[in-house]
Amino acid sequence: MADRRLRAFHAVAKHLSFTKAADALFMTQPSVTFQVKQLEEQFNTRLFDRTQGRITLTPAGATALQYAERILDLYAEMDARMSEITGQEAGPLLIGASTTLAEFLLPRVVGEFKSRHPGVVPRLLVANSEQVQDKVAERSLDVGFIEGDSHLASLVTEALCEDELFVVCAPEHPLARHKAIAPALLAEQAYIGRETGSGTREVIDNYLRKAGLSLESLNLVMEASSPEALKGLVATGLGFSIMSGAAVALEASHGVLVRIPLAPRLIRQLSVVTAKERIHARVVSDFVAFAKIRLAPLAGERKLASAS
Repeated sequence: MADRRLRAFHAVAKHLSFTKAADALFMTQPSVTFQVKQLEEQFNTRLFDRTQGRITLTPAGATALQYAERILDLYAEMDARMSEITGQEAGPLLIGASTTLAEFLLPRVVGEFKSRHPGVVPRLLVANSEQVQDKVAERSLDVGFIEGDSHLASLVTEALCEDELFVVCAPEHPLARHKAIAPALLAEQAYIGRETGSGTREVIDNYLRKAGLSLESLNLVMEASSPEALKGLVATGLGFSIMSGAAVALEASHGVLVRIPLAPRLIRQLSVVTAKERIHARVVSDFVAFAKIRLAPLAGERKLASAS
């Protein structure tokens, strides 16, 4: 029970929101509130001030947070050490991944790892890169797979592989006749983009800025939070999008969508993130090592396919 209370308190303290803490912990908000209330009753003091719709840590809460982080780290270290001593590879493996990775690259990797480690129960959370990083930082995920690098000092980022982004449109779209597309041409057409917080959106924004443009200079007509939704919208001819070659390999091979490389080409880094101040169970380290080996050729296959 103490562990459950501390995790609830820690998540609320990090987010300064009971709603966001509940989402991060996959709990209901009343359950999180109850756990925090129990901890406050145990210490006979308020850990949070709740005024005018805002939540802040009290002096006692700030002290409790320091100890909670140390205790949760020790719990994680104990789990890791006991797993190594007993040689057991069982229990949940909490994985987070951005939509492109989760939908088009990770499923085969997770499936193969599960077949080699039958006692492990992987759980995959699909979210945008920003959300995945936040959940790894607050210890509600063991490992996260994101697009680009992490901006959080509390996380360790390791490169996985490269992934090329393409202009994607319907076969009858005006951009479809080009063999390569300079960024300046994009401002002339309707654009369907990813939501704020998406790693893909951030990479595209950085690319355009280097070319002297910005996302604001594009004629944004709609946003979507998943590659599947983007593909469906683009196929109607509503506009073009910029997507991973891995996400549209099947549609391009069937002639449903056309993908055209940018000039200069837009290649991003896919990364794996873990919490810095945490000793991980061997199964987490084994999964990260396995994913790094398997994802490199998987992404390579799609890059080759996208060039054909």
